[in-house]
Amino acid sequence: MDNIYAAPNSDVSPREGEIHYSGFWIRLLASLIDTVWLLILTFALGWMIYGAIYFQSTEFTQGYADLFITYVLPFILTILFWYYKAATPGKMILGMRIVDANTLGKVSTGRLFLRYLSYYISMLALGLGFLWVGWDKRKQGWHDKIARTLVIKEK
Repeated sequence: MDNIYAAPNSDVSPREGEIHYSGFWIRLLASLIDTVWLLILTFALGWMIYGAIYFQSTEFTQGYADLFITYVLPFILTILFWYYKAATPGKMILGMRIVDANTLGKVSTGRLFLRYLSYYISMLALGLGFLWVGWDKRKQGWHDKIARTLVIKEK
């Protein structure tokens, strides 16, 4: 295989030098982009449903819709983006995608769920699982290692 980007679903293992891993700083930037658009969406929906009280209340939650908007919707959107685009909007803007660590192909839905749930493991110990991207040879965080994924740069 001459180019991993030409045949990402190939069973042929790529040569190590052909893979361009996405490192800590670019992934952090992608995460910040994703946080901004998700916050805009969350605040807009919260305001549309609850009005100005949404921003003034000191309650943990405003109701079931708030729980859905704050916790369930980001989960659903993230999984859908990963499944259909192999990246969140932040990763797409910065030219990255999530691939299977062994084949560089599409990641199964089950492993995408596992990757998302593994974010919570990466958050443990003050985010060490995310910081791990900076030290790892293949730029994998703990969530990547658990789900057997890589984040690579598009050519």
